[in-house]
Amino acid sequence: MPSPKNLDPTESLPALYGTKLRKLRTKAGWTQRELGAKVPIAHSRIAQFELGKETPPEDVSAALDRLLGADGDLTDLWQHARRAPFPGWARRYVDAESRADRIRKYLAHTVPGLLQTDAYARALLTVARPCVGEKLEEMVAARTARRALLQQPSPPSLWAVLDEAVLWRHVGGLAVMREQLEYLLHLLGRLDHVSVQILPFEQGAHPMLGGSLTVLSFTSGPEVAYLEGSHSGELVERAATVKEYALAFEHLQAQALPCAASAGLIRSALEGTYRDVRIPSRSQRRRVAQVQSQQHARRGLRRGR
Repeated sequence: MPSPKNLDPTESLPALYGTKLRKLRTKAGWTQRELGAKVPIAHSRIAQFELGKETPPEDVSAALDRLLGADGDLTDLWQHARRAPFPGWARRYVDAESRADRIRKYLAHTVPGLLQTDAYARALLTVARPCVGEKLEEMVAARTARRALLQQPSPPSLWAVLDEAVLWRHVGGLAVMREQLEYLLHLLGRLDHVSVQILPFEQGAHPMLGGSLTVLSFTSGPEVAYLEGSHSGELVERAATVKEYALAFEHLQAQALPCAASAGLIRSALEGTYRDVRIPSRSQRRRVAQVQSQQHARRGLRRGR
């Protein structure tokens, strides 16, 4: 049996909760599987709680407190841990992101957090965290507050490669997607340090089919990479591995559409699939203009007679 991973209770409040939970479970003489069966909950969730990667729902935390005889200690810790806007596995990344002078991102499924609207972020978090409850708005605010990074006096450069699926995967409905794509085009037209490329489906296989990637570069210090899923993330610091991910990103850039063509594809999606039905499409406007031009010409001919 592999030895349990070391815990650092000073890393975050969820990590402190997890450390306390492991101590109580070990003292009770139960395995993660045995404790999970008593809650009942999957033992893998117990592991996530102990590692500080996830904070349990209130009812689960109450059950753990009761089963382990914590006399309210776990409940008290939970009250503080649940207020942390970012899970433990994301906190180190957010700190590194705030210090970076160059951010390179590949997103397989969603718009990057730095470029999300409030409504888009809310829709994503509602699906990814169905039990979030009253913390939803706090988590939305924490995510969208990161947008300020791109507005500061000396902002980092952001280069994002988005899989074409990002444009067509409906998040939050048509109105939310329309607002998100409009906001994306607005930023591209206003911020010279933000670039976006779309990686079209027709390019087929590529180096990051397994998920999303971020490479952070700093004025001083080595680059780091970050691999992220909806419920977990890994900050990669080993130089050789980071170099491989940086090379993978360069391949993605080469396969993606140029920035201007990418903006055109985003605009096409906006004016097609996500068009506000109250506003005529470009083709409809063109046809109206042609009809008006023909009518004007006919009137001119009649007057010439």
